[in-house]
Amino acid sequence: MGEIRIIGGQWKRSKLPVPDAPGLRPTSDRVRETLFNWLGQTLTGWCVLDAFAGSGALGFEAASRDAAEVVLVERDAKLAAGLRASVQRLKATTMKVHAADALAWMRAAPRGGFDLVLLDPPFAADLFDAALAAALPLLAEGGLIYVEAPHSITPPAGFTVWRQGRAGAVHYHLLRREDNPAP
Repeated sequence: MGEIRIIGGQWKRSKLPVPDAPGLRPTSDRVRETLFNWLGQTLTGWCVLDAFAGSGALGFEAASRDAAEVVLVERDAKLAAGLRASVQRLKATTMKVHAADALAWMRAAPRGGFDLVLLDPPFAADLFDAALAAALPLLAEGGLIYVEAPHSITPPAGFTVWRQGRAGAVHYHLLRREDNPAP
């Protein structure tokens, strides 16, 4: 088992365990730092969904930066239990963990409740289009979607790539509605 560190906010330098699990690929420090520079260092009042949570690195970074609510969805029961343990250890009262299939969870979730949806599905599963389709109805007005993939993605109709980058084999994208001015 390895670990990663939260890079900003109230839990800066706190460690999160990273179990050895097939396909688990935590978002690197460099990519997380870039993403939260794009978003701003404070997410006060934001509701955030970290679908396909894995290690929870993205969700914990959002919660560490004062997001009002962070929902982590992870289908692997052992990973979900580890996420719950980290939530308890950090006393992260604004975080909820759901042991569920992310696509099914998103399809059943109430519409329009999230300011930011974080999508980092297992690369080998090729769930990017399905994940984007399930995430779109969950966005609040002005909401953003972050996607990691092994390739550049084409945004769905009505959305544009606001920011993007690449770190090694990982392409990362921040999407916004075309009629939504940049934050």
